[in-house]
Amino acid sequence: MRSRRWTTSRHVGFTLVELLVVMAIIGVLVALLLPAVQSAREAARRAQCINNLKQIGIAAHDYYTIHQAFPNGQDSELWPANPSNAYSFFRWSALVYLSQYMENTSAFNALDLSVPIYPNLNNIVSPQNAYGVALSVPMFLCPSDSGQTVSPQFAPSNYQACAGTGVNGGSPVASDGVFFVNSATRISQITDGPTHTALFSESILGNENTVGNGGAGDPQMDYRWFQLNTTHNVLTTGACTGAKYTNYEDGRQFGWVSGEFRCVLYNHYLPPNSPTFDCIGDIITGKPATNYVTYGWKTARSRHPGGVNLMMADGSVQFVEDEVDPFVWTAWGTRAGGEILTTPQ
Repeated sequence: MRSRRWTTSRHVGFTLVELLVVMAIIGVLVALLLPAVQSAREAARRAQCINNLKQIGIAAHDYYTIHQAFPNGQDSELWPANPSNAYSFFRWSALVYLSQYMENTSAFNALDLSVPIYPNLNNIVSPQNAYGVALSVPMFLCPSDSGQTVSPQFAPSNYQACAGTGVNGGSPVASDGVFFVNSATRISQITDGPTHTALFSESILGNENTVGNGGAGDPQMDYRWFQLNTTHNVLTTGACTGAKYTNYEDGRQFGWVSGEFRCVLYNHYLPPNSPTFDCIGDIITGKPATNYVTYGWKTARSRHPGGVNLMMADGSVQFVEDEVDPFVWTAWGTRAGGEILTTPQ
């Protein structure tokens, strides 16, 4: 007689405890992996930002080769079609003049530089330039920032030209940097040496429609603003601290075409990514040649953790930490300050 063999089946699987252990391990691995991925992505974005600045530097030196001077920081001139219009309303920035030596020459060709950005006091762009000023130039945007539009009339920029250290109450005219109103700085005038003199850095884009009363806001994205007058005809620490308004008409960096302090000019009065608000104001003189000149104490700011990218006048780009020596940071802002410095590390 054939014997019968009895077998029993056993269900193989995870117990609840085992499942929880596995989930906990996966959670720890994800927690370890995500910061590494984010760090790698930021490193790539920072490298792209550095490349953008290097391209701006190459364009600056191409411009220099042809004109034997760097471009002016901000146009200010008489407009024959309306002699009473503020000279400062031309405002064409250094980036405008450099754009013709970069890949996006179409943006430069869309501009009529013989016409001011603002033809009158209504804050509306001249019809000849309404299309051109709204054209976005990808190379003028840092990939670590949002790339958002700050003004409905303009395309923004994260990059800004160095006007110096903020001397003379943040004057854009009597400045000690490479770029200022109607500047045409030659390398021979950069007696501190191109390696030790800042040319461009970066800034965080502001928010659209963030004009406010009461001084609230984010120091990294907003700026304090007040109207200069006969009592305060330059910026002062007390007036900036007591300024009631945050922003004025448009947020920071609203237009790559505008050379004023709200956009493509900055200085080294404050350290990079300072917790103190930048301070900007304009002065009404009633005289076209000096009317609505914008003064500023505006520093470099970025979305890169711990510092900002800084391009020197020799075209090199360095990452400068927020804790940089204040003396060194200030000295890099001057073109002829006479400071003795080492190359940025």
